[in-house]
Amino acid sequence: MELQEKISVPIFTEVNREVFLREIYPKRRPTVLRGVCLGPCLEKWTVGYLGEKGGDKEVKIHVSTVPQMDFLHKNFVYKTLPFREFVKRASEKRHSNFFLSEDESYYLRSLGEDVRKEPADLSKQFPDLAEDFNIPPFFEQEQCFSSVLRISSCGLQLWTHYDVMDNLLAQVTGMKRVVLYSPQDALHLYLSGDKSEVLDIDAPDLKQFPKFVRAKRYECVLEPGDLLFIPALWFHNTLALRFGVGVNVFWRHLPPDSYDKKDPYGNKDPVAATRALQALERALHILEELPADYRDFYGRRMIQRIQKRTYCDCLLGTKTQDTTVHYPAVSSPNLDDSVE
Repeated sequence: MELQEKISVPIFTEVNREVFLREIYPKRRPTVLRGVCLGPCLEKWTVGYLGEKGGDKEVKIHVSTVPQMDFLHKNFVYKTLPFREFVKRASEKRHSNFFLSEDESYYLRSLGEDVRKEPADLSKQFPDLAEDFNIPPFFEQEQCFSSVLRISSCGLQLWTHYDVMDNLLAQVTGMKRVVLYSPQDALHLYLSGDKSEVLDIDAPDLKQFPKFVRAKRYECVLEPGDLLFIPALWFHNTLALRFGVGVNVFWRHLPPDSYDKKDPYGNKDPVAATRALQALERALHILEELPADYRDFYGRRMIQRIQKRTYCDCLLGTKTQDTTVHYPAVSSPNLDDSVE
């Protein structure tokens, strides 16, 4: 959107674990990592190969007749297909077999075996495909929360949302545009839970969402082999420029007890944040006992106190520059080159 300040996500090449942990991770900024070894998946994962390896395994998918999927208003339906048939349909622009329309779009976000208890694990749901994919060795294995297979029809756009865990989005095939917004722009995104109510980020209704123009737009296009580091709490919106396959790896960077143990998706707010929000609701309910002018006065005092105690304006620092940075290989004898 032209009215928003647009910033290109920086691209780093030849990044190993040591460089990632020293130069990229501490900044807590989205970063494209190019040239990281993802394994033979880059050459192998054709439509035919995926169908052969996934076979007739039943998968739950999203089916949409519109390009912009809206989770808040559910403008899509859930269906089940054999993986082989799903991949075939997702790679097509028009279908001879369909649920809603011959040009419907498909999206898969893989799930755990027990969807209510277990996070997605590529090695369990798709073990043959997992053998082709190298999980980047940028965190300890015990920190890994989930590895999610994502497959999308060309032209399909997913809603803007945030996750509470750091993650790497690996683009294996196809191309994807990713637009991100800083956690500090949360007040401009019209949130409903962890999702933005602004569905069309390229041509938003500014009468309904006038503050949206104040949010800075970070943008990149992922090509096959690219990794995108998405720090926790950064909002992101994806648009498949081509039929594509990716793997999304999430890991716990906070102490384990910080997370909701009943959250298999990794998108529930940390336990302390949930308690704080609940306490805020109780406080607001108490304020309702006062006349309107008193509620206004003490509400402003609460806002001032929250800002003083919690806001951290130094997080973003300087603007991201549109540059590609090349690092020489750095030997790390105590660190594995890859994690299977």
